[in-house]
Order: sequence, then C-alpha cells, then structure tokens
Amino acid sequence: MKSRYMARSIVVAITLGVAVGGYLHGSFDIGTTQTIAGYLSLVTDVFLRLIKMVIAPLILATLITGVASMADSGSIGRVGFKAIAWFMIASIVSLCIGLGLANLFQPGVGLVLTDTAAASTGLSTGGFSLSIFLTHVFPRSIVEAMGNNEILQIVVFSLFFGFGLAFVKGRGKSSIMDVLEELAQIMFRVTDYVMLVAPLAVFAAIAATITIHGLDMVVSFGKLIAEFFLGIAILWSLIAAVGYLALGKRLKDLLKLMREPLLLAFSTASSEAAYPKTIAALDAFGSPKRVTAFVLPLGYSFNLDGSMMYQAFIVMFIAQAYNIEMTFTHQMMVLLTLLVISKGTAGVARGSLVVLAAGLPMIGLPEAGLLLILAVDPILDMGRTTTNVFGCAVATAVIGKGAENKEEKLTTEASQSIQSLS
Repeated sequence: MKSRYMARSIVVAITLGVAVGGYLHGSFDIGTTQTIAGYLSLVTDVFLRLIKMVIAPLILATLITGVASMADSGSIGRVGFKAIAWFMIASIVSLCIGLGLANLFQPGVGLVLTDTAAASTGLSTGGFSLSIFLTHVFPRSIVEAMGNNEILQIVVFSLFFGFGLAFVKGRGKSSIMDVLEELAQIMFRVTDYVMLVAPLAVFAAIAATITIHGLDMVVSFGKLIAEFFLGIAILWSLIAAVGYLALGKRLKDLLKLMREPLLLAFSTASSEAAYPKTIAALDAFGSPKRVTAFVLPLGYSFNLDGSMMYQAFIVMFIAQAYNIEMTFTHQMMVLLTLLVISKGTAGVARGSLVVLAAGLPMIGLPEAGLLLILAVDPILDMGRTTTNVFGCAVATAVIGKGAENKEEKLTTEASQSIQSLS
C-alpha cells in the first residue's frame, strides 16, 4: 500500500475509532463497554505482536551491517559521538521543558491529596535500581533478548557483533554481511504485509480507549492535556528548528515521508510499530543506510524526547497534587534520576508510565499518584510516543547529512591528492 494511501487510511481509522468509541461508551453499561473494549483490543494486540515479531531481526540485521560498514570505513567514532551528544542534549532540554511548564502552570495545585498505602497503580516496577539497570543493559543471551524484545540488549549485542564482523570482513573471510543485508530486505517485505492490518488496528485501539473512558476524559483533564501538548509543541518546534538549520528546505521532504510512521506512533502509542516505516522513510529521504542502521536503534533506546518531557511534567504534577514541596535542588535530582532511568524505555504503550512508577519512590513521591493520570494517559502516551519517533528521525537525518558531507570532503581531498601526485 502506497504511503499516502496508508496515511489517509490511518486518519480515517482514527476518526471512525473516535466516533464508534463515543457511541459505544454512551450506549452500554460499564461492564459491557469493558467487554467490548477487550475484544477491540485483541486486534491491536495482534498487530503489535506482529510488529514485535519483525523488530528484533530487523534491528539485528540493520544495526550489525551499519556498525560493520562504519567501523570498516573508520567513521563510527564520529557518528557515535554526534549521536550520543545529540541524545544527551535533547534529553536535558526535554526534561527542562517539562519541569519549566509544570512550575509555570502548576497543574496539580489544588487537588490536595494524601498518600495511602493501599493505593496501587497495578504497574510492575521490578524494584528498579541503578545497579539493576546497568546489569540489565547487557544480555545473558541474544536469544533471550530477542524473545523478550529487549531493544537495548539487542543493540549492545549488535554493536559487539558489528565490530567483530568488521574485523573478519577486513581479512576477507566473511559472507555474513550479504546474509544480514538480505535478512533486512526480507524483514522489510514482511513489514509491508503486516502493515496491511495497520488501519484496522488503529481503529480498534482508538475505539477501545474511547469506549472505556469516553470523550469526557478529554474535558475533565483538559487543562493537563493542553499544557502537556503545549510542551510537545515547543519541543517539536525546537527539534524542527535544529533540523532546518542542518537540512534546510529538505526538512519539509522528511516531514512528508514521516507522515505514516508518525500517524502509526500516535494511534498505537507504540514507537516499535513505527520503527520499520521510519527506516523506510529515512532511506527514501536519502540518509546513508549504515548511519540510519546505527543511529536509529540507538535513538529508540536513548533519544526519548517526548517521554523525558512527560516524566518531568508528571513528576511535578504529582508533587503539586500531594502538596509536596520541590526545591530547586530536589528538581535537579529529579532531572538526573529521570535522565538515567529513562534510557532503554520499552517502545510499547505505557512503557514510560512503568519507568515513572519505578522512579517515583527513588525521588520521594507516592507511586499512587499515577492513579491521577491513568484515565488520560492513553492521550498523553500518543503525544509523547509520536515525539519520540519524530526526534529520532530528525536526529538520524541530521547526523546522516553530516556523515555524508564528511565523506564527500574526504573523497574530494583524496582525489586532489592523487591528481597532485600524478
């Protein structure tokens, strides 16, 4: 299905999902609506399972070949440094926007809640600590990592494998590169087949959410939602401005190509769902494939602009709701804590919420505060996930442009040197 038709189909699916969900919510009792929403969610769950089926082998194939190609050409150090620098700066800026808006608007002031031990979000945090996080980064088994779709662990294994493959390839003994490149092409084709189900899955996801919560949740938490999406708009503007400085008018081309992946991310609240199409969009844009294969998977683990802003904003919202004073020093601790624990957030719906639930006890806030935003979190999740995908795409395109310019300069200098010698 061509990109523009897929994008239109997804927009139609979102519209129908809102309409059908609103009708179902107002026509049946709570028990019936939950049952109907459960059946609708089955369609979305199947689609996301199919996407996850593709993600692990696709990241493995594309990242290994990307690392091997760049290590072979000696450019991996430059690209890696630029990527990490971008990710860290973008994360800090995102956190500062979230903290700044929450201090400015104070969305939680006036709720005056008290913590109760009995309250629970029902989210499993897994007893998060820094040592557990650092240990979790490194896979015990690549099979286990792929089976659990642990993107960060797959990235770590692929980095090691890619460097090893570059060494073997340099000695002229490897044909694995061809196999991996062919595997990537196969997974792209499988993705095309899976994407045929996307409009139906989008309709089911939106309809299920509205069926349970109704359109009233948008009105009840309208202020919170509006302030959060103002932050998202500011963040998009900053990312787009940096993208324009690097890409010029070509940024418009990138945005056109990214319509489909962004709509997928928004409607499914899953960045994983948008991953294959994001790679295809960047390839169509002209970003060097080895740079895309290296930077984009790293971005999915480390460049979570929307999630970072969301976490900072909600932390302050909860503190204000429970009337807990947050000094400047405490807020800086929040910033540093979120900067660490958000890395490697699962690219699935509510991944950021689980990480936030793990982080709240670390910064002295009641985990039960997340109950306040569970009703509208699906809407917030759509915004932060779309921003994650947008930020990763622009970062990859900008870094790819820099790598491309560097190679052209080196090629020109080499040609001039050969001409001068001759």
